[in-house]
Amino acid sequence: MRKDIIWVLWTVALCMALAALLLPGGGSAVATAAAEPAGYVALTFDDGPWPGTTRVLLDGLEERGAKASFFLIGKQISTRPELVRRMADEGHQIGLHSWDHVQLSGLDRDGINRQLDQCRHALEELVGESHFMVRPPYGYVDEALEQWADAPIVCWSVDPEDWRDEDVERIIQAVLEDVGDGDIVLMHDIFHSSVTAALACVDELLERGYCLVTVEELFALRGEVPENGVVYHCLPGE
Repeated sequence: MRKDIIWVLWTVALCMALAALLLPGGGSAVATAAAEPAGYVALTFDDGPWPGTTRVLLDGLEERGAKASFFLIGKQISTRPELVRRMADEGHQIGLHSWDHVQLSGLDRDGINRQLDQCRHALEELVGESHFMVRPPYGYVDEALEQWADAPIVCWSVDPEDWRDEDVERIIQAVLEDVGDGDIVLMHDIFHSSVTAALACVDELLERGYCLVTVEELFALRGEVPENGVVYHCLPGE
């Protein structure tokens, strides 16, 4: 059985168990089997890996049984290989965020290939995979990127602008006011305030009965197959 399918099945089972535990009375064995999540949300993190903050985030996600998607900057991958391997080993999704965080829109084919292929090859050497989704820096996409990305392009539907300040409560509120089933949330794992806010959001979403999954799992759970060159802001149809 494929590794990604195993993770999807494991995630669904975990979410159902968590949902059952949050039911009145703590959830019986029957309730555990029957409980359905309130919905599925994909938290995504850009610009890492970063030594202190990314490690804290991974610890927090592991404690909560939550999965996330990390779109990595290529230049930082080789300096922190242990964090990248840990992401893969713990079932998180890894994606491309360019080699050195340049705006991909406006580049020609060679420029796009250099930015993405360098990042792709660095990840392939570490985790043994070659197919990664792309998160374009700043969310800028043009026809050339759609044509030459050679991967699904993942943007977002919820943006708390966590880079704007270190106001943890504002970031939490911005996420929780807008998030719903099928949403893709943009955050950054290079700020301590963002990590603190992200884990608080995970706690609240779990309390509401949501399941935190990767972008790949979000699509797989609905039977959707992301296509190369197509831009996705959330789960299609949401």
